[in-house]
Amino acid sequence: MGILYVMWLRQLKRYWRSKPRMVGMLGLPLLFLVALGFGFGPIYQKAGGGDYIQFLAPGVTAMTILFAAMFSGIEVIWDRQFGFLKETLVAPVSRLQIMLGRTLGGATVAVIQGIIVLAISMLVGFRISDLILLPLALFFMFLIALLFTALGTAIASMLEDMQAFPLIMNFIIMPLFFLSGALFPLVGLPDAIMVIALFNPLSYGVDALHAMLGGISTFGIWIDFIVLGALTLAVFAAGSYLFEKIEI
Repeated sequence: MGILYVMWLRQLKRYWRSKPRMVGMLGLPLLFLVALGFGFGPIYQKAGGGDYIQFLAPGVTAMTILFAAMFSGIEVIWDRQFGFLKETLVAPVSRLQIMLGRTLGGATVAVIQGIIVLAISMLVGFRISDLILLPLALFFMFLIALLFTALGTAIASMLEDMQAFPLIMNFIIMPLFFLSGALFPLVGLPDAIMVIALFNPLSYGVDALHAMLGGISTFGIWIDFIVLGALTLAVFAAGSYLFEKIEI
């Protein structure tokens, strides 16, 4: 348990020490929230959708967690290049514990980012439909963070080129985000887009946050929980296997 705590704490220290990273991670979500929220708000309202900020804020919160969680994987490549990973892996501890500690640390950082964006959303007009459900919303935020932190670590475990990692991440992240229902409702879409959304794991995270924060749901909260939980376990198992295979 000691190495698990050390890896978790190290991820948090990296986050707090990197002020440009903190600001940079918040830039894109705030741009989406303000530009799209107020830009498309009147159009969304005329179409009968109501207040667009109310719909958009949970999706932007999920996007923030997605970006922060996935890009935390680059630290595996960074540590490998500068020797810290070798020092960690030769220690007489299980690599599974190291992987778990890194994942929990990255997920915690991603949730912190998501909470900050959610708080800012409330400053620009978003209102949580039922405060009693806020703890459940935080639970789903952490579940989303665990899933995509494990995915980012799994991908990073297969790479050695730090420059390739951001390119691959953007190739994965952008379709996940835009086809998750974060920016538009998953109702009345063409069949092809709806099928893609059904196979998109982020769709269930966004739907869960919509349900907990905005009181609307497409799939149902239990479906969201089952899918996210099962995928988190599967991706973590795959990530642990790939992390075990890292050569030092």
